[in-house]
Amino acid sequence: MSSRTTWRHVGLSLTLMGLVAACETKPADQTQKTVTYKGPLSESTNVLILYSDSAKLQIKLTAPLQQQFENSDMVFPKSMKVVFYGDNGTRVINTLEGNYGKYDKAQNLYIIRGNVKVRNEEKHQELDTEELFFNQQKGTIYTAKETAVRVETDTEVLTGFGLKANQEFSWYRILNPTGVFTVQQGK
Repeated sequence: MSSRTTWRHVGLSLTLMGLVAACETKPADQTQKTVTYKGPLSESTNVLILYSDSAKLQIKLTAPLQQQFENSDMVFPKSMKVVFYGDNGTRVINTLEGNYGKYDKAQNLYIIRGNVKVRNEEKHQELDTEELFFNQQKGTIYTAKETAVRVETDTEVLTGFGLKANQEFSWYRILNPTGVFTVQQGK
């Protein structure tokens, strides 16, 4: 065997060893993992959203920050305020605000959390709670039945758990009232 043939065999052996080494699988901890981004697709500041019917203002939503997600959900992480209008958009009926808001597109539902307040301007009544749901399509606001609520009017303070109301907060029902209540008897 000539020295030329020997070097060919050595070179071929080294090449084959390199190929075998390159085909080895890496341990599980060294494989690359696919990361899926789940954050917002866009962010907007100083948001103003107007809802109208027949060119008459019905609802105005404002927020310092809005995040839009791939599934069309919107998050308002720094607070949100909703103003409901009457008289063709010229009179404020009530306001709804909280420290955090989310619009769930799949349920067509707004979720407001943290120091939630609803104020009916005409009836001088205010609702305080920690979490509230607003269904714009049905025109209702409500809480879970175990959520504490406090309603204050010009003449009384009502407390309890769970609440259902219309979006104007002109009528409401506390599901499980607690506390002391004044009852006026008919004459």
